[in-house]
Amino acid sequence: MLVLVDEKDNVLGLMNKDDCHKKDGLLHRGFIIFILNKKGNVLIQKRSRYKKLWPLYWDASCAGHPYKSETYERAGERRLKEELGFSCKLNLLSTFRLRANYKGIGSENEICAVLFGNYDGPVVPNPHEVAEWKWVDLEKLKEMISKHPEEYTPWLKIALPEVISRGSFH
Repeated sequence: MLVLVDEKDNVLGLMNKDDCHKKDGLLHRGFIIFILNKKGNVLIQKRSRYKKLWPLYWDASCAGHPYKSETYERAGERRLKEELGFSCKLNLLSTFRLRANYKGIGSENEICAVLFGNYDGPVVPNPHEVAEWKWVDLEKLKEMISKHPEEYTPWLKIALPEVISRGSFH
């Protein structure tokens, strides 16, 4: 069940994930996570082929939706463990409004929180969630997106410029 919200991120109720993502979607909470290592590189992942929306697109370190009783940070820590086999402390950077349709299949309509954390340990991706992963310099990622924007999720393209403008997160 996803958390339905209004434009100011006030909770309105709950709705199952599939219904939230149909047609133009119902406004709900989501998040994107940027994990940076000591070298200042960001962990990015290619979404699994099993994903209904944006399968095999490159994304930030992790993305997801909080449960009713979770803060954005706690939800992000949970999803990191589920998707990448580790967790670390996350901090909220900002939020933005996201509306994006995917090939007539469904859409995201979110208040999307941007979270960040620092991590240098092992990564053990769940193959049902993650097809590939790698560490990339933030400026290099910006360049990669500008050359092939069709390979990246819409929320990554929105959030990355603010993450870069903030500089170091250690």
